[in-house]
Amino acid sequence: MKSFTFLFQYFLKPRTVGAILPSSSKLAEKMMDCIDFQTAKCILEYGPGTGVFTDKMLEKRNEHTVVVLIEYNKEFCKILNDKFKDKKNVMIINGSAEDIDSYVNQYNLPRVDYIVSGLPFASLPENVSHTILLKTKKLLGDSGKFITFQYTQFKKGLISQYFRKIDIKWEYRNIPPAYVFCCSNA
Repeated sequence: MKSFTFLFQYFLKPRTVGAILPSSSKLAEKMMDCIDFQTAKCILEYGPGTGVFTDKMLEKRNEHTVVVLIEYNKEFCKILNDKFKDKKNVMIINGSAEDIDSYVNQYNLPRVDYIVSGLPFASLPENVSHTILLKTKKLLGDSGKFITFQYTQFKKGLISQYFRKIDIKWEYRNIPPAYVFCCSNA
């Protein structure tokens, strides 16, 4: 049912959904490899969709780690609310990653250690991508990490304008195969 919902939402809003199927658990696992779950106090996720990365994150996290999900799509937000409503220290916001600084202030979130992103930078308007990446860089400072995936390395140049170090791993067990970018300024 989630795959059908995902496909339907893609056809309704291809610029904001960006894929026809949810990410694979293999891609989710590779995304989580960049996170030190023992020390993470706050992890944000942009565009969690149906929660594939979130599932892995919650499986591995310390129970005191705050996880904040920011999902623009209302249908995906409903799925996330149903799926994670009983999880401790999980907050779901129906909104845009462009407003991340407002959410951090509004909800008095602790220092952000990691930001995991499922956003389709290849299909987002360039000004939106720049705004999100600039605010992400400011939130993470020199000690945090930004973890995203893309289907090509085409947007590496854009992301490297905000992060000095980008480690790239390829995950072929995803449809389509994807690149994981683990980005930092350390």
